Amino acid sequence: MSQSKVLSPIPGVFYRRPSPDEDVYVNEGDAVSAGQVIGLVEVMKSYFEIKAEVDGVIESFAFENEDSIDAGQEIAVINVK
Repeated sequence: MSQSKVLSPIPGVFYRRPSPDEDVYVNEGDAVSAGQVIGLVEVMKSYFEIKAEVDGVIESFAFENEDSIDAGQEIAVINVK
């Protein structure tokens, strides 16, 4: 099974949920489709959607909610279907 790494396009704060009172977008082990939002990166009050680029299953997240990340860092690994 091949893997696809989801990388952050920008530095900022990573969010796994759309707002503090909502559930996470996806959990490890969840199936995702290409184009599906799996998180957000916030920089200077602007939010950028992080999307799966392939169909597959989330194997792992490298960051938790509200962790600071740099551009190019791996956010998640997807096992490709």
